[in-house]
Amino acid sequence: MYESSHNGNKSAAAASGGQAPAAFARVSEDESPFTLSDLMRVALKRLWVILLVVSVVVGAAVGASLWQQPTYQASALVIVGQEQGAAQDSNLAGSVEGLQALTQTMIIAINTRPVAEEAIQRLGLDMSPDELLSSLAIEQVETSQFIQLSYADSDPGRAKEVVNTVGQVSSERISNTSAAATNIKATVYERAITPASPVSPDPVRNGILAAVLGLMLGVGLALLMEYLDHSWHSPDEVEQFSGVPTFATIPEFSLVTKKKGR
Repeated sequence: MYESSHNGNKSAAAASGGQAPAAFARVSEDESPFTLSDLMRVALKRLWVILLVVSVVVGAAVGASLWQQPTYQASALVIVGQEQGAAQDSNLAGSVEGLQALTQTMIIAINTRPVAEEAIQRLGLDMSPDELLSSLAIEQVETSQFIQLSYADSDPGRAKEVVNTVGQVSSERISNTSAAATNIKATVYERAITPASPVSPDPVRNGILAAVLGLMLGVGLALLMEYLDHSWHSPDEVEQFSGVPTFATIPEFSLVTKKKGR
């Protein structure tokens, strides 16, 4: 058997002439750094540990994803600009800078409590304006005059109705408010459709990320187990550590006993 305790080898080395301290010093000086081949050896040796950790992490991530309630997202487009024939104002729609400033102003106008309250009233929803606005995302499409409205909800049909109603309410309020001053007009350019698939959770993506994380944790645990394992597994390790040559090894065997029947 190759495995033995350090104390027993130290006694054997002392009995061979007291050369153990010098051998220990020589081995510690000649130790080589941890290489990629050592990592592969540890990974193959502790492969069951790595596979177990990966399986547990992936199973937990996929299970949690399937347990969560799916969320659907519907999107609509609103276009903002001046009516044709109106006097062009250089500070608003008459320049690129003015157009961008105008679009950002309209985004702020859409994301307000009055718009949310009127949309809730039209749809007869049982929610507060803050709840509606927390699930509503508003952003400018690059540097264009388009504003994208997105609403997330557990019901795909309700997500479509809410975002379309918010777009309609906001375009009416913007057009009516600025008609007398700057003739700014907002129009729903593209209405939302019922989303066919949820945007979250994504079990496949979560499973892939969990597999990567589980692989890292598994390799780290395998290296930790190898570091804490102080047993010897070959005659070369015994000879390298103690400095005493190995003359023979005793293989491990087990006695097989047979039960005799009456």
